[in-house]
Amino acid sequence: MSSRKRSGSGSTKRPKEKVVYIYELLCRGEDPSSESPEFWNEFFLLQPNFEALENEIGKLNGDQLQVVKPNLNTLFQKCIEMLDTGRSSSPGSDISDNITLFHSEDHPKRLCNSLQTLCSLFYGIFKKSNTDPTFNILSEIFGHEKMDEWLKLLMQYCNRILLGDVPENARFMCLKLMQVLVTGTDNVNQNALFEHLMMHSMFDAFVRLLSDPTFRSQHGHDIVILLTILVNYRKHEATNPYVVQLSILADELALNGYGQMISQSLIDFCRQYIQSLNNVQSSSWFSSLSNIVGNMFVSDEGCERVQQIKANNGLLLALYEAVHLNRNFITTLAHTQAESSAPPSPSNTLSLAAPVPDLTNAPIIDITQYPTNLLVAVFQYCSIVMQDTKNESSIANLKLCFLILTCISEDQYANSMMHDSNLTFKVMLHRAQMRHRKLNVDRVGKSQPLAATLLDLLVEFIVSHLMKKFPMELYLLCIGVIHRILCYQKRCRVRLNYPWKELWSALIGLLRFLVNQEQTLVKKCNIFHLSLQVVNIFNLFITYGDTFLATTNSYDELYYELNREEKVFTEIHAMVLRYTTMPECEYKDDVIKLLNSLVNILAIVKHFQNKIKEWLAEQGLSTPTEEQILDVVRKNYDLTLKLQDSLDQYERYAETPLHTNFFKLMVRDVVNDTRKHIYGYVKEAVSVIPDQDILLTSMTSSSAGSVTAAATTPAVLVPTATPAT
Repeated sequence: MSSRKRSGSGSTKRPKEKVVYIYELLCRGEDPSSESPEFWNEFFLLQPNFEALENEIGKLNGDQLQVVKPNLNTLFQKCIEMLDTGRSSSPGSDISDNITLFHSEDHPKRLCNSLQTLCSLFYGIFKKSNTDPTFNILSEIFGHEKMDEWLKLLMQYCNRILLGDVPENARFMCLKLMQVLVTGTDNVNQNALFEHLMMHSMFDAFVRLLSDPTFRSQHGHDIVILLTILVNYRKHEATNPYVVQLSILADELALNGYGQMISQSLIDFCRQYIQSLNNVQSSSWFSSLSNIVGNMFVSDEGCERVQQIKANNGLLLALYEAVHLNRNFITTLAHTQAESSAPPSPSNTLSLAAPVPDLTNAPIIDITQYPTNLLVAVFQYCSIVMQDTKNESSIANLKLCFLILTCISEDQYANSMMHDSNLTFKVMLHRAQMRHRKLNVDRVGKSQPLAATLLDLLVEFIVSHLMKKFPMELYLLCIGVIHRILCYQKRCRVRLNYPWKELWSALIGLLRFLVNQEQTLVKKCNIFHLSLQVVNIFNLFITYGDTFLATTNSYDELYYELNREEKVFTEIHAMVLRYTTMPECEYKDDVIKLLNSLVNILAIVKHFQNKIKEWLAEQGLSTPTEEQILDVVRKNYDLTLKLQDSLDQYERYAETPLHTNFFKLMVRDVVNDTRKHIYGYVKEAVSVIPDQDILLTSMTSSSAGSVTAAATTPAVLVPTATPAT
């Protein structure tokens, strides 16, 4: 029927797409295939309309669902049949053991369109289910008696597509379909389709794709996110095959590929941060002032940097799962490098016919600014994230970083690698601007073992987060990592060449802050437990320092610092004594433990204070130099200390029960964030597979506030997205 102009308007009514008309017929309970035996072959040649099918499903009420259910079952079944070019399989047959090559030239368009239709169908059903609590996805839509067999067949076909000779956009869309399935509900444990994903594991297919450099560069990000979500399904309630398989995975190529996807994302984030710093430094004072004033009116949660940090939750969670579950993954930490960060080879840079470029004015790139492996990338990333702990998203991200560092610091191989004096790196740790200190212009540190860099990172956190809104949990995790590193050094007698005075000063500064803010903090948190952890680190140095301190002068400097800051320890002792007399103190056990842990430090302070006073009286001096006090210390080690137990022991990290709720919320955020990105990618047909670098950039950009734009842009236009800064 020809379109005609509306009365009173100059616009022309747009004709309805044929595929939309078919969706409407299906959702009215009519059978559009009754008049043509070739209907479905022709239907899957039509470009799917993601929004239209989603909207039609969303309009259905309870009564209409009963009428439409057969049509939706038929659509689901026909989509699955289209995934098999040979049409040789039927429910109940097993194709997983014999993966053959697809002849994609027979019907490449139908294959991609059927995958996109399935994405829209599942997306619409899940959306309807989430908005209507009375809507049961399986009983209302997938209540067909053979639905279990069809879902099994779907998993088998997806496995075949991922490993078969298919167009890359079909493989890409297949992974998007898998993401639609795993992100259907905010709580993954309530997603009934996960049971089918557990029964028909696709782990081997994911491993093979991660092992191949070409497939990894195109699909690695999607695979790592999929594995992360699948691993978190009922992790502590039942046997999860993905948890088991990830924990025993020993394929070095796959583990390196897994790590490369994470390091690539973190390196890109660090690179963008450095570029933003350079842009700020090169801009005029007026524009900088304008940015500062403008940022005053932007909420913390909505600022671009916070959104960029939040966008890294998925891959950070993937790193945590790998480090926590798989000891083999630890070996990749020091030599995993993002493929995108490697310089191009000459054969890829110039063609034979291309002229030799003039490099005299080429910009000089300081490669020391960018991380070179996954562990270095994590350290540099943490130094950036810890500068902003004013909102819950950044705090959660930093907590995840500290949990990763906790797992790493408990691993024997990781510690041996980080303490290897022959394995040194220059790492640029970013430091926050603070009024009481002047930052070094040269942000790149000296070449040193990674354990020293990790200690630098933790010291920086200690001195830069002494605030009224005290992040107690983060401090406990930070001190815990330091304790684990020292326990390894004591146990293995490793003498790390490190300026320990910086650590001691930071820890004493923390104790001073806790004493000064006692009245405020004691109402909110257990400051005695944190103080106990800090004092025990000093006791570890005092009791076992001879096994891991690099020089004897280090002992002299330790005792010097304890005496120089004797007021702090005296005040802590007085505070603890005060609380021991309070009958209603809820932290009584920690108070008693802290009181006992101060015995040696107070004995050292009392002993050397008396010796110093005697020496000053003999010399007739009132203001001795540091070297003079050190000389007194060296000559007066004749004191007896109490041997304290379990200083080199710590409770091994366990995710449950302490951190169970945290990871539930973290997985929920990753699911929601992934679902938003899926919508933009599958809404339009993917005719050209986007480059992986562009995908990562696009995801970061959209998470920084342009999700709507991504949702309305065809996937083929993704390369025009601008990088987020």
